[in-house]
Amino acid sequence: MEIEQAKSIIEAILFACGREVEVKEFVSALEMNEEDVITIIAKMQEEYEQQNRGIEIIQVNHHYQMCTKKEYYEYVYPILDKRTKPNLSTASLETLAIIAYNKGVTRAEIEAIRGVNSDAKIYKLL
Repeated sequence: MEIEQAKSIIEAILFACGREVEVKEFVSALEMNEEDVITIIAKMQEEYEQQNRGIEIIQVNHHYQMCTKKEYYEYVYPILDKRTKPNLSTASLETLAIIAYNKGVTRAEIEAIRGVNSDAKIYKLL
């Protein structure tokens, strides 16, 4: 596999996952050895730094993650802060509190505590 193609695949995986990705996951996807994958990612990190891009690839233990650079936080945060936050009704919050305080509680036990049918609220929480 060409190095440029491997870089593109790594970049696509990191972007799509949005989480830390283990080196062994890259090894499996690219069918390359671990040393080659680590070398390619190191080259990508250097390129991102040299090209002054808004993103970077960071290493956390033996995992890699694509993220925005710290210096752009003030521009990114206001946009992310506008995301809609899920609204839960009072009944849903009540059901959630029962579940949180009673680990392993069953639907029947929730209904016994609340005194009403809780199927819809449990389904919404799931």
